[in-house]
Amino acid sequence: MSDQTPDTAKDTLREAALFYHEHPKPGKLEIRATKPMANGRDLSRAYSPGVAEACLEIQADPTAARRYTTRGNLVAVVSNGTAVLGLGNIGALASKPVMEGKAVLFKKFAGIDCFDIEVDQPDPEKLAEIVCALEPTFGAINLEDIKAPDCFIVEQICRERMNIPVFHDDQHGTAIVVGAAATNALHVAGKKFEDIKVVSTGGGAAGIACLNMLLKLGVKRENIWLCDIHGLVYQGREEDMNPQKAAFAQASDKRALADVIEGADLFLGLSGPNVLKPENVQTMAKRPIIFALANPNPEIMPDVARAAVPDAIIATGRSDFPNQVNNVLCFPFIFRGALDVGATTINDEMEVACVEGIAALARATTSAEAAAAYRGEQLTFGADYLIPKPFDPRLSGVVSTAVAKAAMETGVAERPLDDLKAYKQKLDASVFKSSLLMRPVFEAAATASRRIVFAEGEDERVLRAAQAILEETTEQPILIGRPEVMEARCERFGLKVRPGIDFHIVNPENDPRYRDYWETYHHIMSRRGVTPDLARAIMRTNTTAIGAVMVQRDEADSMICGTFGEYRWHLNYIRQVLGTKTLTPQGALSLMILEDGPLFIADTHVNSRPTPDELARAAIGAARHVRRFGLTPNVALCSQSSFGNHTEGSGQRLREALEILDAQDCDFCYEGEMNVDAALDADLRARLLPGNRMEGAANVLLFGHADTASATRNILKTKAGGLEVGPILMGMGNRAHIVTPSITARGLLNMAAIAGTPVQHYG
Repeated sequence: MSDQTPDTAKDTLREAALFYHEHPKPGKLEIRATKPMANGRDLSRAYSPGVAEACLEIQADPTAARRYTTRGNLVAVVSNGTAVLGLGNIGALASKPVMEGKAVLFKKFAGIDCFDIEVDQPDPEKLAEIVCALEPTFGAINLEDIKAPDCFIVEQICRERMNIPVFHDDQHGTAIVVGAAATNALHVAGKKFEDIKVVSTGGGAAGIACLNMLLKLGVKRENIWLCDIHGLVYQGREEDMNPQKAAFAQASDKRALADVIEGADLFLGLSGPNVLKPENVQTMAKRPIIFALANPNPEIMPDVARAAVPDAIIATGRSDFPNQVNNVLCFPFIFRGALDVGATTINDEMEVACVEGIAALARATTSAEAAAAYRGEQLTFGADYLIPKPFDPRLSGVVSTAVAKAAMETGVAERPLDDLKAYKQKLDASVFKSSLLMRPVFEAAATASRRIVFAEGEDERVLRAAQAILEETTEQPILIGRPEVMEARCERFGLKVRPGIDFHIVNPENDPRYRDYWETYHHIMSRRGVTPDLARAIMRTNTTAIGAVMVQRDEADSMICGTFGEYRWHLNYIRQVLGTKTLTPQGALSLMILEDGPLFIADTHVNSRPTPDELARAAIGAARHVRRFGLTPNVALCSQSSFGNHTEGSGQRLREALEILDAQDCDFCYEGEMNVDAALDADLRARLLPGNRMEGAANVLLFGHADTASATRNILKTKAGGLEVGPILMGMGNRAHIVTPSITARGLLNMAAIAGTPVQHYG
């Protein structure tokens, strides 16, 4: 338990938050150039005189602004600071940290560029005039933190006058996420929108928008009871009323929340702390749904509500409780979809599509990436998991595509998409960095059905990968492990797959093939010091050896191991069981996906100090695998030596490897030995060795020491943000691959696709 008191914890959080905003430079975002600006020629194109050409094109055709400027991917976050989070009317300037934060979220979650614009104008009509005047700059407008009822006025004026999407996130973003959470809460409770009674506290922008969303989803207006600080909103009330509240006025002589809460199925709170009392909860309908969304202190704390009614379904606006209603689940993706089809507005159908997309994701199996980001939390659909987590990478593809589709179907898309499936794949590729590069591999794997055995079948990543394999490929996963352990973990992680039903299993503790396996292993190893007793023990405990025996016996086509343990330990058993005169490990090849493109690194694991012959074979194997990704191999043999300027060390072995390759009439480009900078910089290489055989930058770096290759791989992964696919074990005919303990479930899926391609498909 922490020794901090609430006050000291608050002070610590405050200091940390202020430090975060100040360092290493003030604020949370900056502007970066997307074009080179290195010389006079660049300047003449970026500004005068070249910029005039783009201006004239846009003057002739305004839609050309999307081609020649950032407008098509640029959103304005506009606020006057009159209703900032839970801080109230703090003014435009003080609202800037919040608006900067919103801009960062747009970029992080949807790749949308954003300017935050804080306007010192409290008059809603004048503010609307200012926003409307910004239309030439932006592709869409996100209104933020404007008090009610002013926000209704501003949005209405802007939507009427502007031909781009205008979206008040405090209204509609909150409403969309509440709609998704309510959809799934009713699913859990076994209730329907058209049958429920709703009681709401809070007549502000978010509260009214949420009620309007519930109407769109099927709640009957007569079943909605709205309360505010003055009590029930009833017909004839004059105090603190506006047209938005009046739309929900009830013909009733009841006046207080306690009078109307009885029998309510859903409490929707967007008001203030401790508004809902435990005794109120006890009068609600069976299996009550409580959305206590006031921040930072909700209308009722979840533990208090559960103490009153243990089976209550609860959501809050806080991240430290389950079911956080967070607008980031919505606004980046509804704007992404709207911008990509050139929507002129965001209509009801697009909002409902967003609701349905978010809700469906929570009911689906949770993603491995979300599970990793929220390690320790239960992410299985149910009362404590009604909506996805913000870092669920599937949100972009699913929600943005649903929004784009709705925009097209309702006729507000000026640039409709030809292929929604391809659009979703593009969005997924922007989140899953490996998706685009792996597509040729997955397409090749789809032409064959391969049996792939995973040695560490009880590992969470393997279980998640197995489910993804069944959903995305034609491979047949086989998992080695104890069925009861896999069953329990699938249940815990919210996976739909079940051992023995959805995938085949091998139970080391009790499998009818046990005798066949140990006898096979003993037959292979009997003259290498392995006794029958040792063979029996290994086939009970060593899952890598079991997997290798299965491949050797043709009970599987390929095996994947290495999610824990040392690489060479696994390699030893693969060599023992699967190695032959023609099949022998030639090297490990890692594909590093970097911001500026892919780069392959070899040999990272197999040969510590490869011989010239081993280096030549690794180069040939690497070239073969590079082609699997639809790329043309450009192999650089890398060393401290550069074109003979060192006579000792790895340079000599690489020069000999070059001679071996020259003698074999290889059908790919290779060059060396050279420094890494020369491999990646064609101009430098040309100065060092004019007329060298390589053009452009190398995409394969082959090193003379495994230490160097491994270090390069790890630096690219940890410091350059590279995403690794692999390591790919070369030379084994695609019969075995050894991954590393840092691999993710997505990485295992990628390896399964690589293992799922028959060797004849790629030479």
